[in-house]
Amino acid sequence: MNDTSSTTDAIRHHDPALRGFASDNYAGAHPEVLAALALANGGHQVAYGEDVYTAHLQEVMHRHFGPAAEAFPVFNGTGANVVALQAATERWGAVICASTAHINVDECGAPERVGGLKLLTIPTEHGKLTPALIDREAYGWDDEHRAQPQIVSITQTTELGTCYTPEEIREICDHAHERGMKVHLDGSRLANAAATLGLPLRAFTTDAGVDLLSLGGTKNGLVFGECVVVLNPDAVRAMKHLRKLSMQLASKMRFVSVQFEALLAGDLWLRSATHANAMAARLAEGVRSVDGVEILHPVQSNAVFARLPHDVSERLQKRYRFYFWDEAAGDVRWMCAFDTTEADVDAFVAALKEEMAKA
Repeated sequence: MNDTSSTTDAIRHHDPALRGFASDNYAGAHPEVLAALALANGGHQVAYGEDVYTAHLQEVMHRHFGPAAEAFPVFNGTGANVVALQAATERWGAVICASTAHINVDECGAPERVGGLKLLTIPTEHGKLTPALIDREAYGWDDEHRAQPQIVSITQTTELGTCYTPEEIREICDHAHERGMKVHLDGSRLANAAATLGLPLRAFTTDAGVDLLSLGGTKNGLVFGECVVVLNPDAVRAMKHLRKLSMQLASKMRFVSVQFEALLAGDLWLRSATHANAMAARLAEGVRSVDGVEILHPVQSNAVFARLPHDVSERLQKRYRFYFWDEAAGDVRWMCAFDTTEADVDAFVAALKEEMAKA
């Protein structure tokens, strides 16, 4: 019963040399994260977050986000967003967000069906809200017939791979707070933004006035797990109860917390994000010279959005996995990860050129 050997009856079912450009979620776990999981294994620790790893995670978060920050580990990004938004709103509350926001496009209606929140969506340029755009939906607080705008949700980096500056986020936060609203930041790729900006995480979160944050991990090398990080304790209520109610309370939470410690206690988070961003920049540089391929948005993180002939994309997809973003328009998304190599990028660009030559 006490055997801790690493033998297993599981077998490998995939080719570990296979690479794609569909999502940074396709990448495996970073070796340093796997080592941390092994370190936390063995023996007994108190369940449901009362373990020493989750306690130490709070100290790590304080270093990145300030002494008032409190982290609530959860299973996934949708859970983080739903719990965070519920904690900062009332039952009649509404969320202002970009029409391209993950909470609107990619969460199967969870904020609305599970969280009970109306989403007030706004078309944007390159996925970024502004105070003027927010005002298109920031009204009607005395109207009992209208869902009440209580929170603004922005994404850093955005779903289109662009990056807010600290000044832009500060303007949004000041604008929202002046109108009695709070600000939530979906930070599934927050590390990529820090790598682009060359700034610490708190510079465009806590110091910019963000109230609460969904902090991503799996897109930057974790096996599983995200965190809701409360930056302004006065902006939320009943977080621990909402986390449980939303089925996001891990019994063996130490295995989520220790992964974030591995990521954030040193510079792994920044090393990995910086590399992924550099590979996207290399990819963008490689495809810009290809006639018939148009890059659609500024490349400011680990994502490249492009438009090319539909039939070319379909042929290329047989060689590399990636997704259409807008299939009717021929728009695609190419993502790089912490383990994407220069050789991966160069081979993909060469394959693209080959398929374009057949067009």
